[in-house]
Amino acid sequence: MHRQCSLVLCSFFLLLPCVGSCRSHDDYASQPSYRSPEESPSTKAAEWNIHERANPEMQRVLDALDRLGGKPIETLEPEIARLQPTPADAVHALVAEGELQRPPTDGVSAEDSTIPGPAGPIPIRIYTPSGDGPFPVVVYYHGGGWVIADLDTYDGSARALASGARAIVVSSHYRQAPEHPFPAAHEDAFTAYRWVLANAPTFDGDADEVAVAGESAGGNMAASVCLMAREANVELPKHQLLIYPVTSTSLDWPSVEEFARAKPLNKAMLPWFLERYAPAGWAKSDPRLDLMGADVRSLPPATVIVAEIDPLRDEGLAFAQRLERAGVPVEVKQFSGVTHEFFGMTAALDAARQAQAFACTRLVRDLGAGPTLVQESRHR
Repeated sequence: MHRQCSLVLCSFFLLLPCVGSCRSHDDYASQPSYRSPEESPSTKAAEWNIHERANPEMQRVLDALDRLGGKPIETLEPEIARLQPTPADAVHALVAEGELQRPPTDGVSAEDSTIPGPAGPIPIRIYTPSGDGPFPVVVYYHGGGWVIADLDTYDGSARALASGARAIVVSSHYRQAPEHPFPAAHEDAFTAYRWVLANAPTFDGDADEVAVAGESAGGNMAASVCLMAREANVELPKHQLLIYPVTSTSLDWPSVEEFARAKPLNKAMLPWFLERYAPAGWAKSDPRLDLMGADVRSLPPATVIVAEIDPLRDEGLAFAQRLERAGVPVEVKQFSGVTHEFFGMTAALDAARQAQAFACTRLVRDLGAGPTLVQESRHR
């Protein structure tokens, strides 16, 4: 949770050894896409060599992150944790060292602004693709465990979605913990969504074609916005793009143990984030936060993206399964050899470019946007 194809029509992607494989709906129905904690054999984190699981491109980023000398987040106070280097910083360092090329902007412009929020102005950044509007709109929520990170950390993800989906992306910040515990961030997220519905024409957006997207904690809020919109009788998003989302307040998932020592997200960081955002016991069972306990019927079509080397992998897959069982159209894909936070690493990872194309193709389909600038087949 740090600062920052041709259309594959299958209903669910499982824990597979390679990117791009899928099962048919019948295969999915006969074999679950994840194993519950009760069904899974116990694993010992010390037995896993994460370096052997990461592909060479991912390992180069992890090595660069190590060289930046960050301290373990779970040992720090929030104000110090917010100063630690992120995977985005590692990619920037590799670009500065000449190891990577800076990705093209593809004509996407960005403008910072604020919108009225429940407890004061909410910072936003509006990314606009080149060409003539009105454009569909994607409301994007960054990660960071509701405690760290900001719009800059996840700039790469928002730019990629604006370029690839030919949509305006409104990247919304939110109040962070522990200064502002649950449900402050969720309230800000819903406020940003409602503001876009009411104001899209003022920035060349189409208020009838709005989706939500988010990474990690932001993926949790994107799904939660759909729940809140349904309960408030507000127009639902046309699509929800959930990138390695937090969907559970439990640590009882096999991938949490399997990747307990992973980077940039490990097991110890999960309760560190949660206790700061949701210190009250009741908050941990609130369906806006614990999505696995939510009624997910009648929610918008979903795309779920997970990373192989990620403690959040299994809960993301489980939530996708829960959506499908509730009758929600869902497509899910796991990317092998990469970690949490990989999605925005356009300059460093082919898997990031593939994931962005996978996501943008589905946004275009449900938002009715123009042709994507990123072609999935180009990155196969």
